Amino acid sequence: MNDAHGIVTIDTGFQRPNFDAAYLIVEHGRGAYVDCGTQHSVPAMLDALSWQGLQPQDVDWLILTHVHLDHAGGAGALMRALPNATLAVHPRGAPHMIDPERLVAGATAVYGEEEIARSYGEIAPVDAARVREVRDGETLDLAGRPLLCIDTPGHARHHLCVWDERSRSWFTGDTFGLSYREFDNAHGEPFVIPTTSPVQFEPEPLKASIRTMLARDPVAMHLTHYGRVGDVARLGSDLIAQIDAMVALARDADGHVDRHERLVEALAVLYIERARVHGSPLAPEEVRALLAIDIELNAQGLEIWLARENTAARPVQVRASPPGA
Repeated sequence: MNDAHGIVTIDTGFQRPNFDAAYLIVEHGRGAYVDCGTQHSVPAMLDALSWQGLQPQDVDWLILTHVHLDHAGGAGALMRALPNATLAVHPRGAPHMIDPERLVAGATAVYGEEEIARSYGEIAPVDAARVREVRDGETLDLAGRPLLCIDTPGHARHHLCVWDERSRSWFTGDTFGLSYREFDNAHGEPFVIPTTSPVQFEPEPLKASIRTMLARDPVAMHLTHYGRVGDVARLGSDLIAQIDAMVALARDADGHVDRHERLVEALAVLYIERARVHGSPLAPEEVRALLAIDIELNAQGLEIWLARENTAARPVQVRASPPGA
């Protein structure tokens, strides 16, 4: 799908249709990708170029919002096909693109080698000479079109979002949550939930990042999961309210031996009720099924955050110095 501002939404094919998007921005015959999916997504990424009459050598940038594998797993493979492109990434994420060994090891520990191969394919390194660390407030130039990169922690500490003044829209990665098209109501209005997936969820920075984006009065947000959404003021307010609600649910479940199960069920109930109020056409069991992976990941992310909070809140034991010390 290509809009009036030269923004192409690419379905990367990860997991299921309309689940994982990357974007191609076209300006005066030059291209910039925002995120790229997995190695298995490379053909779709290159097909999008040809549909716009571009060649791989016409791409100047591959911009990563962050280095989680559904956004960046295919970066090394895609960069091999783009001879003139520079990979732009948050400074905290750059080392993992140059040497993805820790990324691979962490994902393999969670999913296993077979699932990594099936879902992500090869996670190849990117030549350090082709990687540009992008600082907060830095602007990338696409044939005269400025793309402003802003540090947006909360979902991950290595997350950035991209402001495109031409379209007055943000490319949000996971900072502006998840909005699957199946949940749109009869008026076409989108439904959104936050993503707190492991391991760097931080509620206050995430809310601050959302407010930073809203302060520019954007017309639209381009989400990885999934696609372009409008009505951003309402969605931003919903996200902030839900972050607070999810944190409260995590605190309520804390201290119980079945904490994880309690939290999973509480999150499912929260999202089902919010979908009902929104006017989603989905039955409760359909909501639960479509969000099953996200509910599990959100529960894990909240628990990891809670563990950090609990550790930080413990009083420090200070030993009295021995006599004469």
